Amino acid sequence: MPFDVDKLLEKAMACQPLDEMAIRLLCERVKRILADESNVKTVPTPVTLVGDVHGQYFDVLELLKIGGQVPFTNYLFLGDY
Repeated sequence: MPFDVDKLLEKAMACQPLDEMAIRLLCERVKRILADESNVKTVPTPVTLVGDVHGQYFDVLELLKIGGQVPFTNYLFLGDY
C-alpha cells in the first residue's frame, strides 16, 4: 500500500480506523519532520490558539468544523504532546 497522507486524513476525518502499519508510517514521518523543526516558530496570523485537547479526537473534529479546515484556518495547538 503506497503511503498517501490525504487518504489517511480522509479516513480519520470519517472516523474510520487506520491500520497499525499506516499509523507507524505516519508516526515515523512526523518524527522526522519534528526532529528538523526548531523549538521557536513564527506563526502566520491570523491564528486560532487551541489548548491541550488531551487526545479527544471528536473535540478536534468539532473544532475543525466550527473554526475551519486546514489550510484555510491556521491553528496553534498547545499542550503536552
